[in-house]
Amino acid sequence: MQSASTSSRSHGRRSAVRRAAVPAAELRLPVHHRIGVALAVVALVTGFSIVPTDAALAATLAAPATTLAPGQDAPAHTPQQRIDVDATIAAPVVSRDQLSATDGVQTLSNNGTNADWAKLVLMFGGWPQTDANVQVMLRWMRQENGPPDWWNRNNPLNNGYGSGGGAGLGSYPDLTTAAEYAAKNLQRGYPGIVAGLTAGTSADATAAAIWASPWATSHYGNGSHWSTAPVQLVKAPASAWGN
Repeated sequence: MQSASTSSRSHGRRSAVRRAAVPAAELRLPVHHRIGVALAVVALVTGFSIVPTDAALAATLAAPATTLAPGQDAPAHTPQQRIDVDATIAAPVVSRDQLSATDGVQTLSNNGTNADWAKLVLMFGGWPQTDANVQVMLRWMRQENGPPDWWNRNNPLNNGYGSGGGAGLGSYPDLTTAAEYAAKNLQRGYPGIVAGLTAGTSADATAAAIWASPWATSHYGNGSHWSTAPVQLVKAPASAWGN
């Protein structure tokens, strides 16, 4: 009986010892879960390492981007653009003395004087309407017809080209046509006169070219039949201008 009881108590002690020796269950994750956790930790550390500095954040906040809707004006506080130019670069010099206006055909014909006809010839020839050029043309017209009737036969220079009179005794339908043919005739065979008018600086130099040319068989006495006195300005009748 004792052995049976002893055997029973021994069995109970062994059972108790065996229960106490059983270790607690361990938490074990699958391999792929552990890899995912490790990658998450690495990403978190990397994110903290690239956070912008305080200076970078301040610069970004100081100049916020502005988006404008179509048709919307820029805000009033938008800074203006500025271009810095090297101090050694000089601005170009503009000479306003060289700017001038030239009267047209209608204006000159409406004014209608012998000076206006002289300017009309210069305009058709493409020569400058300088004082020297207008002066020499007026003197030339005076030698041909005289101021009181300078529009005689609508041919102030007694031009034979296009007038129907080879000796310069022909006529034109109006003074505008006469001015155009005078310019054409000079351009087609009087280079000395054209050179003087192109320069436009000396009435005397152009007059000398006129004397030397075959325009007048008398050559104006090589200047002896040429007056440099001021020419009287006279207005021709409107009919002479075709008005």
